[in-house]
Amino acid sequence: MSESLLNQELSTKHLCGIVADLLSKKQWMLATAESCTGGLIAAACTDLAGSSLWFERGFVTYSNAAKTELLAVPTELIAQHGAVSEPVARAMASGALAHSHAQVAVAVTGVAGPSGGSADKPVGTVWFGWATPTGLFSECQHFAGDRAAVRAATVQHALTRLLALLT
Repeated sequence: MSESLLNQELSTKHLCGIVADLLSKKQWMLATAESCTGGLIAAACTDLAGSSLWFERGFVTYSNAAKTELLAVPTELIAQHGAVSEPVARAMASGALAHSHAQVAVAVTGVAGPSGGSADKPVGTVWFGWATPTGLFSECQHFAGDRAAVRAATVQHALTRLLALLT
């Protein structure tokens, strides 16, 4: 494992620990809805001992059908905006809350590569959605690197922004 990947992993573990502490203090649970990361956010969270106290569940909704069936993302929304879009990321975060017992959710949908990108949504484009008791938040990021780098950066950003929203 390269030093930069090792540092990113340690940083992700550290972030998960801080998120865990905040959620535990508030007695809130987290749900994840993941497409391009394929469950990596949930895996990072549940890598911590005791995560069952604050991690409620994770949805891996890689296909459009899974987004619709598991999170109730309207097929029309996906058809109109594409799976990698702000409306879909927001709907995924809302759907994760609606289909869980969590108070907080994070959702990601993007193009990890190496193929699948377009002029409008190049490889590295990721839409994020966060649902908290104070509202629904979203943003787009563009990450450089290969598939592993895009996915790792997505996990890192999802947790970093979640931490900011919880404090």
